[in-house]
Order: sequence, then C-alpha cells, then structure tokens
Amino acid sequence: MIRFAWALVGTGFLGVGDLRADNWPNWRGPDNNGVARPDKLPILWSESKNLAWKLPLPGKAGSTPVLWGDRLFLTSPKNNDVVLLCIRTDGKLLWERPLAKAVTFKKDEANEGLASPSTDGKHVYTLVYSGAVACHGFDGREVWKFDAQERYGTFDILHGVHNTPLLYEDRLYLVLLHANGHWVIAVDKATGKEVWKIDRKSDAVGVSREAYSSPCLWNDGEQKSLVVLGCDYATGHRLGNGSEIWRLGDLNPKAKYNPTLQLISSPVATPTMLLVPTAKGETVVAVKPGARGRIRAGGPFELWRTRKGAPDVPSPLLHDGLVYLAREPGLLHCLDAKTGREIYLRRLHADRYCASPILAAGRLYVIARDGTMSVVKSGRDFELLAANTLDDNFTASPAVSNGRLYLRGFRSLYAIGEASKER
Repeated sequence: MIRFAWALVGTGFLGVGDLRADNWPNWRGPDNNGVARPDKLPILWSESKNLAWKLPLPGKAGSTPVLWGDRLFLTSPKNNDVVLLCIRTDGKLLWERPLAKAVTFKKDEANEGLASPSTDGKHVYTLVYSGAVACHGFDGREVWKFDAQERYGTFDILHGVHNTPLLYEDRLYLVLLHANGHWVIAVDKATGKEVWKIDRKSDAVGVSREAYSSPCLWNDGEQKSLVVLGCDYATGHRLGNGSEIWRLGDLNPKAKYNPTLQLISSPVATPTMLLVPTAKGETVVAVKPGARGRIRAGGPFELWRTRKGAPDVPSPLLHDGLVYLAREPGLLHCLDAKTGREIYLRRLHADRYCASPILAAGRLYVIARDGTMSVVKSGRDFELLAANTLDDNFTASPAVSNGRLYLRGFRSLYAIGEASKER
C-alpha cells in the first residue's frame, strides 16, 4: 500500500543527478518498482544474528520507511496522534512531529500509519487518513500542511484513504478514490497549492467504488502518464493537466461482476510495459507502450492478460523478463513477462502476505505477516535460499540502503546488516 522520487536517465524515469544508489526515497525504491540497485545484503538473520539495531516504535502501522543519506522517515501512531519520525541510520531517533489525531480501525492493518512518506532529499511528504497532507524539512520544520477532506470532500471508504502520493519533479500527485468522490489531484510540492484536479469517472458499484492502490509514473519512451488503478479501471493521465490518455477496462467484467473487488495492489511500470494487477487471485494485465484511448480485453495495446493470479495486497515485481507475484496464502507465482505464461508456482510460507516483495543482489525478499521472510534466488528456476524469522508482525514493505535491509514491524524497526556501518 504503500509512495516517490525517481531514477536515473536510461531507466525511463526521472534523471536526478544526486539520487544515489543508497537512497530509498519512496516505498518501492529509487525506481518505484521494488528493485534495489546492486547491493550486498545478508541472506541469514535473526533476533541475534546480522541485526545491526532494533528500535521500539510507539505504535503499530504498515508504512514503509524511506531513506535519504543518513536520515530515515516513517509515520506511526503514538497515543492519540499520528506522528512523523526522523531516525538516523544508526538507530537514533532525531525528532518527531505530530501530523494529525489518530483514528481507530477495526482491522489492525488499517490505521493512520499506512501510507508511506516520500522524500526528494530536502523535504519529506506525508498523507494520513484524517486527510492531513504535509511537507516537512529534514530538520523537522513544517513547510506547509492542508486538510484534503476540507478541500475535496469527506472521505467515505471502508478502511480509510491510505495510498501514497506520487512525488515527481515539482509536483505531488494525490489519488482519492472512495464512495464520496473519485479525484486525481496535482499540488505544488513547494507550497501545497492545487495545480489541477480532475473527476475520474467510474461506473463501479458497491465497495468496488473504493480503492487503495498507489499511483505510479509510466514513461514508455513515447509519453509520460500518471497511472491510477482502482474502481474497475486503470487510467493514464497527462502530467500537465490530468486529462486521460488511456483507460484499461474489463478488470471487473460486467458478465461476472464482483461488487467487492477493492483494488489494493499497485501497478508497476518499465519503459517496455505496464503491469496492472487486480485482486483476490483474479486478472493481471500487461499493457504495451504508446497506449491510447479505451483498452479492452484483447485490444491492440494489450500485451497479455491472465485469468487468475493477482495478489490481493502485495504489488507485483517485474525484473529481467520475469513477473513475480506474492499471493495468499504464501504462494510465489513467477510468469514470463513477454507472454504471461506461468514459469513456476511455489509455496513459501503458510501465512498472510501484505508487504510487497523487493529484489536486491539477485534475490527476492518476501516477508509474511508473522515475521518470516523468504529469500529466493531470482530467475526462472525456483530456489529458496533462506527463511528468516523475527519476533514481530509485518505488513510494511522492506527498504534497502547502503547494504542494509530495513524492516518495519508493528512493535519495532529493524536494521538487518552489519552493526559497524556507522562506527
């Protein structure tokens, strides 16, 4: 569930000269795809092995930490508030700032600290369920703040608005898809003032009118589009004014319509394709570059479409010609990226999976809710290298920086790696 500054020239994303390989500026990493730059990470760890440090947290949440330099940021409930924490990469808490009053939810995964922060190396941006959208400097100074519910209407969504805004160049893009309105919004990242707002049309019914997926940027070499997934459609929007370039349909076919198909898993993009998941083991679609207009099943801009296999919560991972899907209940599904054909389907660990997998140092890291993280060799042949367990619950996706794996649990933040990095 879970936010964005982008990559270097040649990746199809943003060229930023000072975006170093050891930064993790949004919840899915420097290229917003869950793939870390080549790095050396441990394969084995525990509460007593390869644990650099462990920091108790003030409340349980599922937002992924983001990192820039020696600063780590994450949101967390604390007593009756939700706060932004700044932690140095040696495990020392530097400061915390209140963002909003906390809200109580029926499910423990759903709380104020689900949407991940994003950073551009100078400021950190946050959204929480109350509607508070804020920008803070690295010193903790509040630059600006506004209430999205006051601006754009009361949220009406079962588990709260928890998707992470997309940070790109000089704008922050918000997606608010709930029963009381479907809005895609661009604000100036320097001031928080609205640049544009569009009403994203949908004929979804039931709770399918609600969505939790986070937006991404797709630069396919021909055009850049803001990709929004939810409410039975994926849509591509022009960055300048938000107008639609393309709309992918048949994600919830009317002939067998499911009014409970809430889309949570987020799309992932490369210059050569856009991968669009649905939910509950249903459809996954690959879209070709240059998409235009209405895209239906079997249309000319569709590369392939599966009838089943979509994760319910974890977002897909696409790398080196392969698609990896972490599915309930503990299945790892690998597909050929060109054809969508199954390469393997293997069980990792029988538990719930909410965190999105990452790929680093030629390995997949996939963490279950009960703290068991499977380390799998990437490639067409399945090979389980390790299964490590920590004494906590995890719904946040992992982050990677400077040879360390950062894992946010309900009770603690873990830095997995050598303890001597800051010594």
